[in-house]
Amino acid sequence: MVRIQSSFFKKKDEKDAYYFRYTGEKFYADHEVKPYISPERDLEAWLLDPKPVSKRNMELLRDGLLAGDIILLWRIHFGTFTTETWFPKYFEYTYGIHASEHLKALVDKGYAFIESAFDSLDHINATMKKAILKKKGVVGLSKMKAADLNQALADHFTEEELEQQFAIRGYQLTDKGKQALKDYQAIIDRHPKKNI
Repeated sequence: MVRIQSSFFKKKDEKDAYYFRYTGEKFYADHEVKPYISPERDLEAWLLDPKPVSKRNMELLRDGLLAGDIILLWRIHFGTFTTETWFPKYFEYTYGIHASEHLKALVDKGYAFIESAFDSLDHINATMKKAILKKKGVVGLSKMKAADLNQALADHFTEEELEQQFAIRGYQLTDKGKQALKDYQAIIDRHPKKNI
């Protein structure tokens, strides 16, 4: 039985490798950068109605950025992007990037940074803040408003202590990231927006 499974996986891997090669040769031979294709993508199904990543989304910009990187920066600039934010499929299917890896690269290149625990307090709710303060024996929590809770946290915790209390962190743009958004506004303009 183990042999059958092993043979099955070998054939599946060979089939996937074929589809990856076929997709790259058929759709992306002329792209400056080859789009990322997730190993989880069902290429056989995708090839029934393929919508390839456009060539312009795979053209290198300054500092090795791609259009998808600009969209990541645009998402960060709203102030709601966190270490727990999920990545929409359009990063792979429209922009051809592995979003989580590109996010790390944007931080490494100085376009964005991960906020401290205190700067990330706006990403947790009042109930969580009260639970953290309760561990320190702080009283009168039921009467505290959001600003009071943040001040109480600042009064009773160091950054090192607070960072042990919750995992979520926000991302923020650096000046370099803000400048990239200005420089590549056309990419943002052509990105589909939800009706507001």
